[in-house]
Amino acid sequence: MLNFYPGPSKVYPEVRNYLVDAYDEGIMSTPHRGDQFVQLSRDLVGLIRRRLNIPQDYHIFFTSSATECWEILIQSLTKNKSSHIYNGSFGEKWFQYAKKLRPNSEGFAFDLNSPMPVHEVQVSPDTELICFTQNETSNGTQVTPTCILNLHNRFRDTLIAVDATSSMAGLNLKMIKADIWFASVQKCFGLPAGLAVMACSPRTIFRAKKIAERAHYNSMVSIYEKMLNYQTTHTPNVLNLYLMKRVLEDRPFIKTIDGELTARAQDLYAFFAQFTDITLLVENEEVRSKTVLALQGSEKLVDELKKRALSHDMRLGNGYGPWARNTFRIANFPAILDEEYEELKRFFLHYYA
Repeated sequence: MLNFYPGPSKVYPEVRNYLVDAYDEGIMSTPHRGDQFVQLSRDLVGLIRRRLNIPQDYHIFFTSSATECWEILIQSLTKNKSSHIYNGSFGEKWFQYAKKLRPNSEGFAFDLNSPMPVHEVQVSPDTELICFTQNETSNGTQVTPTCILNLHNRFRDTLIAVDATSSMAGLNLKMIKADIWFASVQKCFGLPAGLAVMACSPRTIFRAKKIAERAHYNSMVSIYEKMLNYQTTHTPNVLNLYLMKRVLEDRPFIKTIDGELTARAQDLYAFFAQFTDITLLVENEEVRSKTVLALQGSEKLVDELKKRALSHDMRLGNGYGPWARNTFRIANFPAILDEEYEELKRFFLHYYA
C-alpha cells in the first residue's frame, strides 16, 4: 500500500530494522530513570538541534502529541488570554481549546488564499501568547517565512508559539523568529504516532518560571526541570524516541531535505494543474503548502478517485473540516520516495486516459 495520507503517514522503511534493534538492545523495557534512557535522551536532543537547525539556547522537550502541546502552552504560559491567528481547522481547534482553559482568548481568522495579514491582526495589549499554525494540514496552506518575520518584528514583546506539525523535519524553519515550535512525529519525521517534539526559547522558560504553574503532570516548569537531567515527568514513549534517534542519524541535514521537498512540491503542483476537473484548493501560489497538497473536485469525483486509488493499493488523504467532501490531500513528506510519486502520477494519467 502506497500511503499519501497526510498523517499518520508513511514511516521510513528502515524503521522495521530499527524495531528489531530496539528489542535486542532492551530499549522496550529500559527504565526511564536509568542510565540507558538518559543517554538516549541526551544524544537525541543533540541530534534534533543539529539536524533541524534549532538554536543552541532553545530547550527541547518531548510530549505525547501536538495537541498536548496546545494544553501545556496555554496552562503554563498564560493567566488571562492567548491570541490565535488561523485560516484552517487545526488553527481554529487550537483557539477553541484555548478558550476552554482561558475564556478571554481571542481569534483572528483570515482567508486561505491570502498571506497572513500581519499588519491587520488585532492583538489585545494583555495578550500573553500569540499562536498560529505554520502549515495548515486541513487545507494545504502555509505561513511564509516573511510573514513569520513580520509577526516577530511587530510583536517582539509577546511570546509567539507555532504549531509546525506538518512541516518540522521537512522544512528548514527559521526557529529564531518565534519562541515555541512543536510537532507530532507522524508526518515529516516519518515515525509512528504517539510522540511530539517541542523547542522553547529561553524567555519561554523565564515566563513559565514566573507563572510557576505546577498543577499538571505536564506543566512546563516540571518538564523543564526534569529535562535538565534528560528525563521526563512521566513514562515516555521510549521506543519512539529511540526510533527518532535512529531516523535522524540516517537523514541529511534539514537544509537538504527542504530543497528536495520544495522541488518535488513544485513538480506535483505542476502535474495536477493539467487536469480540468481537479483544481488546486489554494489558488495563491505564495501560500501553498510545500508538504500537503489539497486538491478539489466534485464530491462524486473525489469519492471515486479515493476508491479507485485504494483498489490500486494507494491511499489518498481525505479532505478535512469544511473541505471534507470535495477535496483530497496528498502528503509530500520525506519518507515517501520519488518513485512512489511517479506511481501516483501514472495512476492519475491512467484514470484520465
